Amino acid sequence: MAALAYGLGLCGAALNVRYRDFRHVIPFVAQLGLYLSPVGFTSDVVPDKWRLLYSLNPMVGVIDAFRWAILGPPTPLHATGFLMSLVTCSVLMVTGIRYFRATERTFADII
Repeated sequence: MAALAYGLGLCGAALNVRYRDFRHVIPFVAQLGLYLSPVGFTSDVVPDKWRLLYSLNPMVGVIDAFRWAILGPPTPLHATGFLMSLVTCSVLMVTGIRYFRATERTFADII
């Protein structure tokens, strides 16, 4: 979860400096993420044929792992979904770091 927040935060910060109106897009993206993540429902309601695609959402593995750790294991933690979320979080973190590093040289010119 920390890697995801770090990567998305760096991307959001760089995009916010470059495009001033980007700050208005963030609440819509956050609300869309709320509906696409298993916050109000469990991941078990997703059919098995769509579970791998659904696991590309990095918050699926994070929320399922928290739910599994707090409520116990009445349903098994889907290891494939958790690993897909871990990979997606790692890719987003690395992408965020690289994008921020590439654009930070121009921040002083824009501000």
